[in-house]
Amino acid sequence: MKAKTKKAIKITAIVFLTLVLAVGAYCGYVLLSYSRIEDRTPIAIENNKTEILDAEGEYTITTYNVGFGAYGPEFSFFLDTGHMSDGTYVKGKYGKSISKELTLRNTNGAIGEIEKLDSDIVILQEVDQKSSRAYKVNMYEMFKTALSDYSSSYASNFHTAYLPYPFNDPHGKTEAGLVTLSKYKINDTLRRSYPIADNLSKLFDLDRCFTVTRMPVSNGKELVLINSHMSAYDKGGVIRSAQLKMLNSVISAEYSRGNYVIVGGDFNHILSTEMVGHFPSGQQTPSWIAVLSDDDIPEGFSIVKATNREDII
Repeated sequence: MKAKTKKAIKITAIVFLTLVLAVGAYCGYVLLSYSRIEDRTPIAIENNKTEILDAEGEYTITTYNVGFGAYGPEFSFFLDTGHMSDGTYVKGKYGKSISKELTLRNTNGAIGEIEKLDSDIVILQEVDQKSSRAYKVNMYEMFKTALSDYSSSYASNFHTAYLPYPFNDPHGKTEAGLVTLSKYKINDTLRRSYPIADNLSKLFDLDRCFTVTRMPVSNGKELVLINSHMSAYDKGGVIRSAQLKMLNSVISAEYSRGNYVIVGGDFNHILSTEMVGHFPSGQQTPSWIAVLSDDDIPEGFSIVKATNREDII
């Protein structure tokens, strides 16, 4: 009996030691593979155009977070949690897209909507390149191929080692970024690195950034187009406050130079107090969500009010 007990203890110890070594090896792998892209990194422009913007012209811009091809009606993200209006707790299910078929369907659907809008400029977020969570679909290549009338640029803002969580549907290894498409000439694009958390949580967050794209205008000025993706799940808003301060400083500097400035993207805020309760929902507003209003941005700028609810009611 004693021999059996000793053997069981030995096996348990071996299993425990193996688990500790595996966790340690994984943590080392994550730490060694982690790096942030340097601030002010130039971004290449592919298929650049020659026509410049007319100062007296009218142009359209589309901004669209395409959600790594995952966000169809069937999908819910594992980090999204909250309570319904009756107090029922709800939590998202998936760490990656449900299937490759749905990833392709949703990506082609996004491309189709962009083609119908036929905007002069398009800025996209969460465009993946062969990520685990998107079943290795190269979304950027799909957008470039289908929208060949546009120039294109790509700035990475999510480049991770393999993430094993959620354990039921691991996020995996990811390469995703911000994409800017334009029918007009671009002088240059610069990637700016946002402030992010300085604790271990940074290992599992996006390499948050925004891009600054300069486009010449016929009157000698420039249109400074900013494609931004700010932090989410930042309860208390400390990180997003630092990010907004940085963004505002860039906006103000360009405006003071006499340039036109437009900012679009995924702000992970409710845009303006008018948008609180704008869309009917049976869910309470998550505690980490903050409102971004005209008071939070430089003088002379305003947040464009969404009209799509009025369009459908």
